[in-house]
Parts: sequence; structure tokens; C-alpha cells
Amino acid sequence: MKYFVAIAMLIAAAQAVPIELGHYAPALVHHAPVLAHAVHAEPVAYPKYAFNYGIKDPHTGDIKSQAEERDGDVVKGHYSLVEPDGSVRTVDYTADDHNGFNAVVHKTAPKIIAHAPVVHAAPVLAHAPLLHHY
Repeated sequence: MKYFVAIAMLIAAAQAVPIELGHYAPALVHHAPVLAHAVHAEPVAYPKYAFNYGIKDPHTGDIKSQAEERDGDVVKGHYSLVEPDGSVRTVDYTADDHNGFNAVVHKTAPKIIAHAPVVHAAPVLAHAPLLHHY
């Protein structure tokens, strides 16, 4: 039965007459008129800013800070962070149109904290429970 329906559908598709599109009028597309507008350049404000921030999170150990200032095309700043080994990395940087970006990196050795030796208590010995047979 499946084959009969499939063959009947193929025969019907083969005998179908394609739709003639010749009697339809071409679509008229109207565009909105283009008006010439004068383009005015917006005044550019003189770039000048300064910011700083610091984070000291004893829970995660995230300790870092940054400060930066810009006056025109000259940017100066520094940032520092505590590395996982305890050392502190400090970067001083400048950037301008003449010299480009320049950075000087300083790294201080980690602070070594002497810990008292850990003394472990002697293990507690427990006896196995006595089994009683009745």
C-alpha cells in the first residue's frame, strides 16, 4: 500500500503544470527620497581623566591596585599585584604618540614567614569491641 501511494504521488507531481508567472505585473518598488543632510562634526572633548582603585581580599588572596591619569595624548600609570608565590609585581607605564607604550616591571621577592614546627599528637589506640556469644 505504501508503494502505491508513493508512486501515485510521483505521477501526480510529474503531471502537474507549473504556474505561469507571465500575467503578473512586475513589482513596483518605491524608495524613500534621499535628502542630502549637512554633516556637522561633533566637537571632541579634550581627553583628560584620572582614576585609581585597590582590592585587598584576604579570603581569596586577591591583592592588587592600579592608578592611571591621562592628559591629552599622554597616559601615565602604574599597577601592582601579589603573585601566587607571594612576590609583588609592580608595573610603571607611559604611553604617548611619540614614544608609544613603555612599561617598566619591578618584582620584589616574596616575604618568607618562619612557621613554628607542627607537632602531631600520638595516635590514640582503641581496642576492638568484645563479642559475646550466648
